[in-house]
Amino acid sequence: MWFKHLHLYRLHEAPSIPGDALEDALAEQAFRPLGGSEATRLGWRPPGGRRSTQYMHELQGHRLLSALRQERLLPASVVREEVEERVADREAAEGQPVSRKDKQAIKEQVYEELLPRAFVRSQKVDLWWDTRGGLIGINASSRKRAEEILDLLRQTLGSLKVTPLASQTLPVRAMTEWLNDADSRPEGLLLGDQVELKAQGDDGVLRARQVDLDSEEIHTLLAGGRQATRLALEIEGRLSLVLHDDLALKSLRFSDALIDEASNSDDGDDAILRMETDFVLMAQALAAASEQLLDWLGGEATHESTTSVSATLAPIS
Repeated sequence: MWFKHLHLYRLHEAPSIPGDALEDALAEQAFRPLGGSEATRLGWRPPGGRRSTQYMHELQGHRLLSALRQERLLPASVVREEVEERVADREAAEGQPVSRKDKQAIKEQVYEELLPRAFVRSQKVDLWWDTRGGLIGINASSRKRAEEILDLLRQTLGSLKVTPLASQTLPVRAMTEWLNDADSRPEGLLLGDQVELKAQGDDGVLRARQVDLDSEEIHTLLAGGRQATRLALEIEGRLSLVLHDDLALKSLRFSDALIDEASNSDDGDDAILRMETDFVLMAQALAAASEQLLDWLGGEATHESTTSVSATLAPIS
């Protein structure tokens, strides 16, 4: 249940949706297995897995949703080899080169024939919705995957206005300063042992793991004009993470104290109750950590001058 990554979004004009109405809306957009000719499909699934029929869990203002994404894996090399073989056979039979238009038609035919036989990969993506704090956090390794889940939620709700969470101080500037000057680090912030440094004006990127971030080597690189685009941090007493320049939180690891609190709770061997206990403790920690990070980064930036991700469809009745 514990999130590994987090892409955060600020809700604007968040719709007030009762739990039962949301449950019904999620069920209407429930996941259905891929059809034979489909390349991808995305839909909601119960966070509790196959033994559960509940699509949304809400505890203390925190909502948990889960999506399932399936895609067929058809390597381009396999398609290319089959196309080349069919083109060669046709050229040999007709005694003339195959036109570009006919090659494209052959390629499309090969793709349609091979797709139903391709392997299927499934991926579960969890979404945390802080209804009181007006935040949505998605446990996805990439921004692109997180945006797909937001699109699904937008379809489900009928309308949704969100923007990526942003801070007054750019994370790159703050992370570079924290590395450069130990005295600039806020109280409660500890450096980890990972960093990504990018040189200005080119694409040169240096990544280092298990290093002393206060070492002379790191300071020499910073003095040469490099900036921190990723930085391992620990929010004392709560969790550790790698902060990215787009404010994504990766490689989340929650404190031992929090994990012990979850483990010591009495769930009566009820898997759903165990999941809900883990979720609410994690959600509270993420909400506090997000607020703390924003405070360290000078507060939240306004989004009046940015383009919000929004759409308007038929509202939930």
